[in-house]
Formats: sequence, structure tokens, C-alpha cells
Amino acid sequence: MSMTMNKMRLMFSLCFCVALAHAQDEAVDKEAKKALRTSTNLTYEANEDLTTNDFPVAEANYRRAISKSKENVAAPFNLGNAYYNRESYGEAFGRYKEAGESAENKPEKHKAFHNMGNVFMKNKEYEKAVEAYKQALRSNPNDDETRYNLALAKKMLEKQQDEQKNDQNQDNKDNQDQKDQDKEQNQDQNNEGDNDKQDEGEQNEDDKKDKGDEGENGEDKPEENQKGEGDEKKEQEKKPNQGDQPQEQEQEQQPRPNQLSQQQIQNLLEAMQNEEKKVQEKMEALKVKGKKIKNEKDW
Repeated sequence: MSMTMNKMRLMFSLCFCVALAHAQDEAVDKEAKKALRTSTNLTYEANEDLTTNDFPVAEANYRRAISKSKENVAAPFNLGNAYYNRESYGEAFGRYKEAGESAENKPEKHKAFHNMGNVFMKNKEYEKAVEAYKQALRSNPNDDETRYNLALAKKMLEKQQDEQKNDQNQDNKDNQDQKDQDKEQNQDQNNEGDNDKQDEGEQNEDDKKDKGDEGENGEDKPEENQKGEGDEKKEQEKKPNQGDQPQEQEQEQQPRPNQLSQQQIQNLLEAMQNEEKKVQEKMEALKVKGKKIKNEKDW
């Protein structure tokens, strides 16, 4: 009897719990549906605000709608479109991502990822755009616009990679040129250092030669030079000391040009006298003979 009563009580408790949970779920669903209706109404008002170009009010209503219900995918998606049209691509991407995560059906996911791909295209993030368009096509493979955007993103990605490769090659070339220039500059500096050392060595060699010359002209002369100067001194001592004779005596010993010495004058006078004597004797002889004779000079 007690066993039967206990089973009945257990079954009653289980039924009560199930009924209570069901009632709670109905209350939650009722509240969620109410929040969703409020969010949808706010979204509608925000859409109306955008048509009148009242963006601040529209943005506020979209935010209120998002805060009321996470099930309202239209609110973040439409707010993302509003940001996108105002070129606020960073904020637009955040709202599209939020819509994609909240979406439970494929059409909503497709729209969210398609627009995320558009944001990546605007920011020239073509690799991310390719992945976003692929994700959109997984939800709707038949969308021609998404396929076109995917093909365009791939083409732009290939072009971007080629440009990056060319830029990298140019950077490598510039780096190599800079290394070559630095190497050449270092080589020039090394050559200048070698030239300076060579000039210094030549200068030291010249200094040594100058010191050697000073030694030859100084007090410490080589033995050969000392002997040479002694020989020259002895030769000078052997010569007559002409410097000690008076200048007038030197002029008497050496006749001046175009002048006759005293002896030469005496000899010349005697020769003239002898010749005159011969002439007189010939004249006397002519007077005696009475004949003319030819006068010949023999001197």
C-alpha cells in the first residue's frame, strides 16, 4: 500500500514540474514575442526616419530595436546599410556581422555575408571579401550578384598580390642597391685609409732622407767626405798664395791686352834705328853711282 502511494506522489510531482515548466515557457515565449513586436515596430519607425533623412533619430530607433530583441535580424542589418551609405564602413561591418550571427534562416545569412563582402571590397581587403562572398553563396548558391562580386574580388586579389610582389621585388632591389652603395662607400674609405698610410710611409721615408742629408752637412760627416775635404785643402796649400800679393804687382806680371812691354818697346826702337841706318847707306851709294834703284822693304 505504501509503495503505491509513493509512486503516485512521484508521478504527481513530475506532472506538476512539467506543467510549471510549460507555463514558464509560454510566459517566456509570450514575453519574447512581445519584445520582438516592440523591436519590429521600432525598426519600422527607424526606416521611416531614414526616408526623411533624419539619421540621428533613425540610428537611435535602430539601437533601441536591437536592444529589445536579438531575434530581430532586420534591425542590425538595416542599421548596417545606413552606416554603409554614409561610408562608415567599420560600423557597418559590425552590424552586418551581428545580423549574420543572429540569423536563423539562409536568406538572412546570405544578405549579411554578401554585405560584409561589400565592406571588405571598399576597404580593399580582397582576400577577406572572397571568403565573405563564398560564405554568402553557401546560403544561396543561385545569387548572380554574389557570384559576380566573388569573381571581381578574386581578380582584384590577384592584381593586389602581383603589385605586392612587384613592390617586394623593388624593395629588395632598393635594399641590395643600398647594400652595394654602402659596400662601395666602405671600400672607398678603406682605399683612402690605405692611401693615407702610403702617404705617411712616403713622408716618413722623406724625413729619413732629410735626416741623412742633414748628417752629411752636419758635424758628423762620413769618413770619405772628411778625406776629400782634407785633400782639397792640401791642394789649395800647394798653389801659390796669389791672394796675398798686391793687385798692382799682379797687373805688372801679366801684360794688359793691346799693350807692349818695356823690353818689346826697346827692341822695336833698335830695329827702327838699324833700318834707318841701312836706308841712309843706300842713299849714299846711289849718290855715288848716279843710278836709281828699287826700294824694297825687308821688314
